[in-house]
Amino acid sequence: MIQYHCVMHMDIRNEKIWIFANSTEHDMAADLVNLGVPKQDIVFGFFPPIRREMTDYAVG
Repeated sequence: MIQYHCVMHMDIRNEKIWIFANSTEHDMAADLVNLGVPKQDIVFGFFPPIRREMTDYAVG
């Protein structure tokens, strides 16, 4: 049986970068900010919307 695991999953939706999964030790959101992406354009899709409001990043 072959099993697959998604190491990282990001989508671009409505001109925002949604991070849905990150099984690496890298902080992908911080890497994106360092590359010039504004925090308002990054959404933590693995958080529920109420929790996203508590971050410096976009809600959705």
